[in-house]
Amino acid sequence: MSRIASVLLPMPLPEAFDYAEPEGLDLAVGDQVAAPLGPRLVRGVVTAVRDAAGGNRPLKPVAERLDEPRLPPGTIAFVEWAARYAVDFPGGPLAIALRGARCPKPKPVRLVERTGAQPANPTPARLRVVEAAATPMSPADLARAAGVSSGVVKALLEEGVLALRTVAPVARFDEPDLARPGSELNASQRAAADALNGLLDEQGFGVALLDGVTGSGKTEVYLEAAAHALAADPTAQVLVLLPEIALTQAVIGRVAARFGAQPGEWHSDVAPPARRRVWEAVANGRCRIVVGARSALFLPFANLRLIVVDEEHDSSFKQEEGFIYHARDLAVVRGRIEKAAVVLASATPSLESLRNAETGRYRWLRLGARHGTARLPDIELIDLRTTPPESGRWLSPPLVTAMEETWKRGEQTLLFLNRRGYAPLVLCRACGERMTAPDTDSWLVEHRYSGRLVCHLTGFSMPKPERCPHCGAQDSLVSIGPGVERVEEEARALFPEARVAVFSSDTVYDAREAKRLVESMAAGEIDILVATQAAAKGHNFPKLTLVGVVDADLGLRGGDLRAAERTYQLLAQATGRAGRRDRPGKALLQTYAPDHAVMQALAAQDRDAFVAAEMEERAFAKLPPFGRLAAVIASGADPAQLDAFVRAMAEAAPNAEGVEVYGPADAPLSLVRGRRRKRFLVRADRTVDLSAYMATWRARVKPPASVRLAIDIDPYSFL
Repeated sequence: MSRIASVLLPMPLPEAFDYAEPEGLDLAVGDQVAAPLGPRLVRGVVTAVRDAAGGNRPLKPVAERLDEPRLPPGTIAFVEWAARYAVDFPGGPLAIALRGARCPKPKPVRLVERTGAQPANPTPARLRVVEAAATPMSPADLARAAGVSSGVVKALLEEGVLALRTVAPVARFDEPDLARPGSELNASQRAAADALNGLLDEQGFGVALLDGVTGSGKTEVYLEAAAHALAADPTAQVLVLLPEIALTQAVIGRVAARFGAQPGEWHSDVAPPARRRVWEAVANGRCRIVVGARSALFLPFANLRLIVVDEEHDSSFKQEEGFIYHARDLAVVRGRIEKAAVVLASATPSLESLRNAETGRYRWLRLGARHGTARLPDIELIDLRTTPPESGRWLSPPLVTAMEETWKRGEQTLLFLNRRGYAPLVLCRACGERMTAPDTDSWLVEHRYSGRLVCHLTGFSMPKPERCPHCGAQDSLVSIGPGVERVEEEARALFPEARVAVFSSDTVYDAREAKRLVESMAAGEIDILVATQAAAKGHNFPKLTLVGVVDADLGLRGGDLRAAERTYQLLAQATGRAGRRDRPGKALLQTYAPDHAVMQALAAQDRDAFVAAEMEERAFAKLPPFGRLAAVIASGADPAQLDAFVRAMAEAAPNAEGVEVYGPADAPLSLVRGRRRKRFLVRADRTVDLSAYMATWRARVKPPASVRLAIDIDPYSFL
């Protein structure tokens, strides 16, 4: 009997398409195929195969099965679950899962091997070549291995003693050396590692929150768990997720040192050939450890046994464009599908994870002290109302004094400001015009290094004009507020003999440059590092003893419900860079609101009190983690058409108990790239299936072709 294959395509389509299975193709779930779609062939994945019932309409046949690894059932189930949860088409997450498969395959290589014939003239050089050729290798490698010229190898090939064979390279990574000893753990670390090993021994799904202060040795603990998982099963695979590309190099180095083998590296800076190698090796079980950014969660693991989400609180795990998802939450789901253990690690866990630990859904493992002799830094608040910086400067006298003392001791300072560029705003002194990006409500940020004004939202940039574009006044444009470039300028002026560097995404272009800068800082080659959040987490700098937070109030501005939580997390992580070895550390926070609950909690180093107060406020308002949120963003170039659509959408909202719909309203960023934006916000009780509610609502409306509609389950951005 003929069969029908359901093929999911990596495109914005609502479901898999049915195709006829050609005679003798014998397709299976997970096969990658070429399927006709209109006049072209597209790559897809078989998600189901069934017998054809009589009377079916004629179906187009699958063109061919591709010579590619089969996607495991767990990966397909995860893709389909993620799409349902995000209320999006399944082609979105499938495209992420196939990202490596779409990279070009490596070119075949020519290897030299022995034919069994003996050389007619068995000189010592020729005999060395024949002996070395016991292991097939390229002609150049063979010549180097035997210590001879390429001419000797060529002569033996012509004589028939050796032969060339063309083979496709096998994607593989070296096996981890599980006999290598790990770091010596203290009693607290040992207890946490034993608990994680026990979770792994249960050989099922489970989640643990590894909650340890900065510098407590969380990485060593989860690497011990990784070693346990790999030793228990010779095919086991481990995934370590990180929020920042800048962090991957440091963690990759620690993984390689622990296991004597390089892990697979996965993020947007990885070149396509290397990405293809990792993807294929993961699918075939020849890569047992992967370190990567959030999209690594969609790799086709053959036998995933442990997922680690390091810095689990970090908002960078949230993908805001395209297919919208939060990698921390989906990591838990992937662990459940794969029956794998999941470790969420952080010094400042999210309130959602803390709530799950408090209620017993997650195992709660605590590391309350720093490893070895290091201790947490002293944290002091600098009240800028009473001790402001000098006119035209941004560093207060107490901070400058502390920097001078630190420099004289031969120690390092980190100046933290989570704001790129030179100045966040450029305005005209003559008419008050603020420079904004064309067709966007976003201010242009001045970058002195490049001499350009840049929109960090859309990527638009332009040279800084000599005249105001609005009134035409000459030399009237002034820079308002500080960015890291401006703070660097001030630091160089104050300490002209100090070695000053900037760590931000504008100065550190890729993972390799991030590694170079981190190594320079760790080696003591930098005296003052001015940095954004890229350097505020996960790094160990032995000589760093002073952290100065230039604008501690920055994250508290705006209407984000997580503003206080994020500010506490970011500043706790930034201040935690100080004093991580045997030298005591200190952190100074410049603030205009020293009485704010966040500042008081940081100064007292009383996270529990801050968390309790924040939890109480969230519980009262039924906001996460005590409720659920979803956002709807509609955008269109025609304001009247957009208004009409969002009014119709509001009327179509389903009535449901435990659900509140707010909006439509103008988004805070109401104009982006010439498109007007409107937002809805939905709050639901924890008992409500919010994804199902949003899917029902979406099905009731059909936006015009020019209106785009995006749904964000558990939003982190409210712009």
